[in-house]
Amino acid sequence: MQDKLFIGGGGENYADPQALTLKYANRHGLIAGATGTGKTVTLQILAESFSNAGVPVILSDVKGDLSGLAKSGSATQKLHDAFTSRADKIGFGDYNYHACPVTFWDLYGQQGHPVRTTVAEMGPLLLARLLELSEAQEGILNIAFRLADEEGLALLDLKDLQALLVWVGENRAQLSLRYGNVSTASIGAIQRRLLVLENQGGAQLFGEPALELADLMRCTKDGQGMVNILAADKLMAAPGLYATFLLWLLSELFEELPEVGDPDKPKLVFFFDEAHLLFDDAPKALIDKVEQVARLIRSKGVGIYFITQNPADVPEDILGQLGNRIQHALRAFTARDRRNLRMAAETYRENPRFSTEEAIREVGVGEAVTSMLQKKGVPGVVERTLIRPPSSQLGPITTAERAAFLQASDMAGKYDQTSDRRSAYEILAERAAKAASEAEASEEAAESAAEPMAREYNAGRRYSGSRVSRSSSRRMKPRDSFASAMSEAVIKELKGTTGRRLVRGILGGLFKGR
Repeated sequence: MQDKLFIGGGGENYADPQALTLKYANRHGLIAGATGTGKTVTLQILAESFSNAGVPVILSDVKGDLSGLAKSGSATQKLHDAFTSRADKIGFGDYNYHACPVTFWDLYGQQGHPVRTTVAEMGPLLLARLLELSEAQEGILNIAFRLADEEGLALLDLKDLQALLVWVGENRAQLSLRYGNVSTASIGAIQRRLLVLENQGGAQLFGEPALELADLMRCTKDGQGMVNILAADKLMAAPGLYATFLLWLLSELFEELPEVGDPDKPKLVFFFDEAHLLFDDAPKALIDKVEQVARLIRSKGVGIYFITQNPADVPEDILGQLGNRIQHALRAFTARDRRNLRMAAETYRENPRFSTEEAIREVGVGEAVTSMLQKKGVPGVVERTLIRPPSSQLGPITTAERAAFLQASDMAGKYDQTSDRRSAYEILAERAAKAASEAEASEEAAESAAEPMAREYNAGRRYSGSRVSRSSSRRMKPRDSFASAMSEAVIKELKGTTGRRLVRGILGGLFKGR
């Protein structure tokens, strides 16, 4: 079964193998079910299977349990007897214990290697989603990104964006003529949202060195796919940051990877746990773009698997693209629950041996209703399936074990230290300093030229008013504040803009290799 991934046993006595065909694994999938029904273990065995088939995996560890993928299971673990008994029952003759090659990542840099991107690569659309901006505020953010693109102002971290927004505020009158109304209230609201993001630890996401996608698509020397685990237990305290980061990662894969058509197996599989966070309160424009990415990214060899409690959490247009499905038990305590259960059952190809709706309600822990794509991508008949046991450790590894894995990782040291090269903040500060210096020199020259005339007037008593003092002369000059000087310097360059706008991708991020 080298071209298939064994999922479990189905049929009357669970003796009928249920498998996911690698050729159709990039047609995406769904793992759904109520809390405590076995979704995490199903995710674990799929990650193991893809890794063994030479397919790199990206997944988020929401509960902290999936770190056990890095360590082999053993005969001493708590459920050993239950696992071996289940393997015998479903005819899983190749069952054995083994670990997977794992790389740990963490946005906060505590439980894994740091993960960063730049503000420019995130793009205005996703950043507006992250900051929960209104339509007017999102418009101003787009203006800021447009100016940064045209003027070559690299937006790497949050201080770059904050400095640019200060400049936009000081020049709102001129910019309003060119782009429409720019209000100080909207700019202030964006700045406050950026402050909230900083307080949530989001500032650590932005900066350099930025993550290289090639580091997520590695295989070992013996051909196993790397399992990339993003620590998300603490990240879940900021669900917007969690969802936006994974969506950014998905969009980067879409923009960077070349077309490969229909490969014999995926180039990468991406598991999106707690998928409802992506779609909760998301504007329709964003959902439409996610649907477009999901539809097109399979031609680049990437499979997306959404993990959520209820299929109703995923918009219908996206749900229709998820060909491989593993449905654990759903509860039906309320009228709404019963409607969702009925709707979930209607999306499967019926099996005459049982009622799909009843099966979804009745399956036990570790059991699921499954339907995998068959020849020519046709959905398979729904089947009650006993999910196979995991080969890696069930449950998390220790803190000491994690530290040892991080130290031995190929990525150790590559992303640990941040760099802060010359970018928008420094460029705008330099321009402001230069403009202030030029203004000071001009003022001094004007005063020097005026002094002989002032002495002549005073000596001949031909001017009845008081002599113009240096201090009053200063008050008569234009403002020389940081923002004013920045305005004078940059507005001149805006007049000569030649349209050097950079090309952005489907979700607003910059194309690489531009």
